[in-house]
Amino acid sequence: MIDLHYWTTPNGHKITLFLEEAGLPYRLLPVNIGRGEQFQPDFLRIAPNNRIPAIVDHAPAGGGEPVSVFESGAILLYLADKTGQFIPQDLRGRTEALQWLFWQMGGLGPMAGQNHHFTQYAPEPVPYAIDRYVKETARLYGVLDKHLSDGREYIAGSYSIADMASYPWIVPHEKQRQDLKDFPHLAQWFARIQARPATVRAYDLVKTVNTAPTVDEDAKKVLFGQDASTVRR
Repeated sequence: MIDLHYWTTPNGHKITLFLEEAGLPYRLLPVNIGRGEQFQPDFLRIAPNNRIPAIVDHAPAGGGEPVSVFESGAILLYLADKTGQFIPQDLRGRTEALQWLFWQMGGLGPMAGQNHHFTQYAPEPVPYAIDRYVKETARLYGVLDKHLSDGREYIAGSYSIADMASYPWIVPHEKQRQDLKDFPHLAQWFARIQARPATVRAYDLVKTVNTAPTVDEDAKKVLFGQDASTVRR
């Protein structure tokens, strides 16, 4: 059994995509990040960066004490290695999947995240920041679109953790001011993943976990008011 500490964000969806695809038994433990539940001591013991997602694997390979993992990319890689699924087993295939996983972690996620902040949540418009992050998000969409233009169905050939990492960050493309018509190969890839039964199941969890997905003023104070003092509590 795997405990998944989760909220309905792109990074949270990455892990439910994997667990639903692999059919691993898991227990969903919601962490309402808009209400500060990520600062609870029990959660911080497994996620010192006070961010979701995090997992605790109560049946790790080889036995022994439970293993906890934080950071969504690390969790995807851990689960892929645990199950032998959704990561190529040959050197070249594994390297390709991992480089695109890191591309998402270091590029698409952070840039789209800043896009979300300045286009949706900033207290007043900052035109330079909006222009900067909308354009950089478009550039990254273009990178992936070009990569997919050789006819491959998924990022590393077969469906892998590279796709699971990137897909949730494309889901809110309209909020990111992106039109998938401008990226035809990416659009086909997106539709392919969207139609997978495991994807449907993963996103259906939102309906039971976060029935009112809004970011009110109290949530903004929690989410966007953190500094070094936050981790010194």
